[in-house]
Amino acid sequence: MLDSPRHSYHLVEPSPWPMSGAIGAGASTVGGVLYMHPSRGCSTVGMMGLVVILYTLFLWWRDVLREAKAGQHTPVVQNGPRYGSLLFIVSEVMFLLSLFWASYHSALAPAVEVGLIWPPQGILHFDPRELPMLNTLIPPTSGASITWAHHDLLNGRYHRSVFALLATVALALVFTGLQGLEYEHSYFSLSDSIYGSTFSLATGCHGLHVIIGTLYSSICCYRQSIGQFGRAHHVGFETAAWYWHL
Repeated sequence: MLDSPRHSYHLVEPSPWPMSGAIGAGASTVGGVLYMHPSRGCSTVGMMGLVVILYTLFLWWRDVLREAKAGQHTPVVQNGPRYGSLLFIVSEVMFLLSLFWASYHSALAPAVEVGLIWPPQGILHFDPRELPMLNTLIPPTSGASITWAHHDLLNGRYHRSVFALLATVALALVFTGLQGLEYEHSYFSLSDSIYGSTFSLATGCHGLHVIIGTLYSSICCYRQSIGQFGRAHHVGFETAAWYWHL
C-alpha cells in the first residue's frame, strides 16, 4: 500500500484538455476572422472551434469533479479555484466598466458628429420608468435568492437551498425573456449611431453574462439536488454565487 501524501497539495495527472482547449480557441479565433471576410473562407472553422471548446470544458470539469470526489480537493487546493474565480471576476468588472464608460463618455460630452445632443437626433429611446426599471429590479432580487441558497447550504438546510436556487434560475429566465422583449420592441438597432452601438453592446454582453450565470446556477442546482455539496465542500456553488453577484 502506498503511503498517504504528506502535503495538502494536489499533483495533477497529465491531461489533454489544455492542448485541446488551445486548439479550439485558436480555431474559433480564425473562424471569427474568416466570418468577417466571407470571400476568404467560411464560418465552419469557427463553429468547429466552439464545439471543441465546449467538449473540452465538459470533460475537463468532469475530471475536476472526479478529483473532488476522490478527496483530492483539500482546503488548500480549494483556494486555487477561489483565487482564479476572483481574478476572472475582476477582469469582467474591468470589461463591463469599459463598456459603461464608453456610454457615459458619449452621453456627458456628445460629439459634434451626433449633433452635440444625447440621445442623438432621430433616436427614440425607452422610457426608463417602464420595462427597463422592471429589468433593473430583477437582478438584485435574484442576488438575494442565491444568497439565501448559500445561507441554507451553510446551515445544513439542503432542500431549501435547492428551492432558492430554482428561484434564482427562474428570475434569470424572466430577465432574459424581458430583455429579448426589449430588443424586439426597440426603435433603434446596433447600427444606429453611437447610442445604438453602446446600448446594444453593453446590454448584450450583460445578457450573455446572465445566460452563462443561469447555466452555472442550473448546474449547481442539479448538483445540490443529488447531494454533491456540503458545508465544507461547495466551491463550485460559491464561485457561481460570486459570478451571479457580478
